Amino acid sequence: MRLGFRLLLGVFLIAGLAAYFVLSIFSGEVKPGVRQGMEVALVDTANLLAELAAEDLVQGRMAEGRLAQAVAQYRRRDLRAPIWGLVKEEPELRVYVTDAGGLVRYDSEGRALGQDYSRWNDVMKTLQGGYGARATRLDPADPSTSAMHVAAPVRWEGQVVGVLTVVAPTASVLPFAQRSERRIWMAGAVLLGASLAIGFVLTWWLTRDVGKLGAYARAVGGDGRTPLPRLGAPELKELGQALEAMRARLDGRDYVERYVHTLTHEMKSPLSAIRGAAELLKEPLPEETRERFTANILEQEQRMRSLVDRMLGLAELQHRQQLTETGLVDLRAAAAKALAQREPAVQTKALNLRLEGEAQVKGEAFLLEQALGNLLDNAISFAPEGSAVTVRLGSEAGWVQVEVRDQGPGLPDFAHDKLFTPFFSLPRPDGATKGTGLGLCFVREIAQLHGGTAALENRAEGGAVARLTLPT
Repeated sequence: MRLGFRLLLGVFLIAGLAAYFVLSIFSGEVKPGVRQGMEVALVDTANLLAELAAEDLVQGRMAEGRLAQAVAQYRRRDLRAPIWGLVKEEPELRVYVTDAGGLVRYDSEGRALGQDYSRWNDVMKTLQGGYGARATRLDPADPSTSAMHVAAPVRWEGQVVGVLTVVAPTASVLPFAQRSERRIWMAGAVLLGASLAIGFVLTWWLTRDVGKLGAYARAVGGDGRTPLPRLGAPELKELGQALEAMRARLDGRDYVERYVHTLTHEMKSPLSAIRGAAELLKEPLPEETRERFTANILEQEQRMRSLVDRMLGLAELQHRQQLTETGLVDLRAAAAKALAQREPAVQTKALNLRLEGEAQVKGEAFLLEQALGNLLDNAISFAPEGSAVTVRLGSEAGWVQVEVRDQGPGLPDFAHDKLFTPFFSLPRPDGATKGTGLGLCFVREIAQLHGGTAALENRAEGGAVARLTLPT
């Protein structure tokens, strides 16, 4: 399971469980809270009506007294009261009055007259001087028929002469409780959705830097020149720095081992030639032969020096993470300078040099001149005598392209995927000594440092074309 999904699942479970328990408690308290509020209102109503019923009860005229008349008029009212989005249309209170013995002397609905209510809690506790209330179902099997009975003592001259009970069906307040419960659960759903959204953001924020480190590690495995990304969390920043330090150490060890092995292999041939020539020079030789062996030693020494210098330069390029001294470089001027430096080789082979187009690019002038020089060296060494070498410059859609074209034999099929491999070199058409095989590696490293690419391929009309593509 991915780290991001684990974090998201953890946040969602924590928020979901917390919301569920809180909402369950709130939802469980809604109905009791509504009933409690209803009971408080009924206490006030019962005590108010008890004052109105006292005189009628003492005088024995409950059926036609003031209370009975008021209740009858109340029950005929058309209420139409909009209460928080719900409309109360009909009166629902029932009122009954018992005497001091618990016998019902008045019932607004007339169904309990003469009955003994002395054993019901509302009447019995009130007659005993306490608070009388009960909740009773009209149908024991149907919870919706439950009604709240709240009683108040009827007093006359300081004596309790009866009990007045106000009855209100709990179904009258049930819609309010249900609506409140629905709103609570809707709010809970919104809270859960918000928690999920926050979880997504939090997961993205935490895993973004981890993803950056993963991309950095994969990119480093490719070319080793990817800079360490900016990381927000201090812990991940410290981890990134540790990875960067480890990468540098591992790259250094691998680089030294690989290049020492390669340098040793490449120097075997010139060292063997020098040793053979030196052993022959110990013997008496004609002056002409001695000069030839001496020249061979100098030639092999120059080859080793060039190899070492180029390897040191390539090593420096490969360990650079970014450009340092950048500016706007005129590629036409850089190409003209590189062509002028190679004038002796050009004259020796009677080559026709052409420089076409103009282009400018932001980068390091010295490195770009080196790249152009290596491409020219490669083209000159493979160009037949009297042929043309063309340097063409151009730009399009934010990219600059440098092409160096020759009219040589082109590239054999087996060499296409090895051209930029260190120390790979093809034999020259004129039988000259092969190069170090590092020139194109230089070009590729310089191109990558500038955010571009390097390529070498055959031309349809014959010869080869080297392309250096750079962002403007």
